[in-house]
This record gives sequence, structure tokens and C-alpha cells, in this order.
Amino acid sequence: MNTDELLAVTPEEMAKSLLARRQLLKQQLPTVIRTLEAEEQNLAPKAKKALEINKNINSKVSDLKEKRNEAQKKANELLKIVKESREKLIQNDGMINLDPSWKKEKMFEEIEDIEKKIQTSALDHKAERKLLDRRKKLIEENDKWLKQRRDLNPEMVTYIDARREMNSLYRLADKSHRNMLDGVEKAQPQHEKQKKIRDELREIRRQLDRARELLSQSDKAVEHWERRLDKGFGELGDGFKDLLSAQRKVAEGGDSSFARKKTSSKKTKKSLNNKKKEEEE
Repeated sequence: MNTDELLAVTPEEMAKSLLARRQLLKQQLPTVIRTLEAEEQNLAPKAKKALEINKNINSKVSDLKEKRNEAQKKANELLKIVKESREKLIQNDGMINLDPSWKKEKMFEEIEDIEKKIQTSALDHKAERKLLDRRKKLIEENDKWLKQRRDLNPEMVTYIDARREMNSLYRLADKSHRNMLDGVEKAQPQHEKQKKIRDELREIRRQLDRARELLSQSDKAVEHWERRLDKGFGELGDGFKDLLSAQRKVAEGGDSSFARKKTSSKKTKKSLNNKKKEEEE
């Protein structure tokens, strides 16, 4: 419909069109609402289940993280004790039989370096798993060395037992860390699924609220336009304002609301420009 055709539409024609639309909505909205309610009832349990699964996964990941942190903390404390004990044994010639190849590998320094990277570096899961594999290999080599040294040097029993406990704690930390990474990877697609269902349910409920609102307004809207067609479009009282006042004003040579807004916008722009010039001067 072009401008001329739109201007040619009479108030009666417009009112009849609006009335017909409101009557059609009044007829169709109950069916629309029932359909949306059925979709909501179907989707709500799925959204609840997806949320519960997501929470369970996150809870398990959180528990594993706590377990890992606790094991690593204890292992790190033992690492300090073991290093001090090792230095004392060296000073007292208790480490004479230390395997040169093992000493060269500097196990303590490497474990500390791995721990630092895990705790402070922004690593992806692949890099974290690589570090865990390296620490696992170090601990396995250390266990083998400990067994040999325990048999050869009874004086090192306390030192060896402390190192063995440290290794056990690192293994526990690594296992928890690996399981945590598995949980995080598993949680990602589940989180996306839960978000998708949640968004769908939110949209359905938004449409349902809007449909109910329109239905609640239908009777009043139908009555409004029926009265307008019956009584006219002027001032009727009881909230029925004069709908043709603007039309008469334009017919008498006045500006339309669009023209008034345009004029007001120009005045505002001119005022701002003048103010800017004054500030510059």
C-alpha cells in the first residue's frame, strides 16, 4: 500500500480492519496458548534434567579439583622435607650409593617445575596431560630407584618412605587431575545442550506470556472498536479520546505530529550548534 492509498483509508475502514484482527486473535489465541503450553510441558522436564546433569558433572569436577589440590599440597610439603633429608644424608655420606644417572636427572627440580607449570600456566588439556605423563614417568623411575636403595642402605629407610609417600600423593593428584580434565571435556557439550534447551524454553514461555496477555486484552479491544464503529471517533468519555483531532488540525493548515517532531529536532540541533560556537569563542 503506497502513501496515497494509505491516506485514502477512512477511519471506518481502519477500525473495521483492527476489529477483524482482534476478533481473529480472540479466536486463534486459545489454540496458540494450548500449543505453547504443550511445548512447555514437554520441554520443562528436559530442561530440568539437563540442568541436574550439568550440576552433577560440575560437582564431580569440583570434588576432583579439591582432591587433586589436597594431594598436591601434601606432596609438595613432603617434597620439601625429602629434599632437606636428602641434603643431610649427603652431608653425612649417607648418599654415597646414589645412582649418578638418577642424580643427573634432577628429579626434584623437574617435579617442582611441572607443578609450577600446572598451577600457574594457562595450558590446554593436551599440554596438561603431557605434563602429567612426564611426572608419572619420573615417579615410576623414582620408585624403582627407591626399592634398590632401600635394600642397599637401611639408613635411608625414613628418607625412602617419605619419598614413597610423596610419590603416592602425586599419583593420586595426577589421577584426580586426569579425571577432572575428562569431566571438563564431558561437561562442555552437556553445558551447550543444557543452554540450548534453556533458551528454547525461555522463548516458549516468552511467547506464551505474550499470547496470554493478548488474550486478556481481546475482549476489551473488541469492545473498544465495536463502540468506535457504533459511536464514532470523537471524544466519547471514559477514556475514549478524540482520534481525529490531529486529522482536523492538519486539514486546517496545522503541522502533523511528524512535522512538529522534525521542526523540534531542527531547533534542538540549532541550539546545540550555537552552544558549541559560544564555547569555542
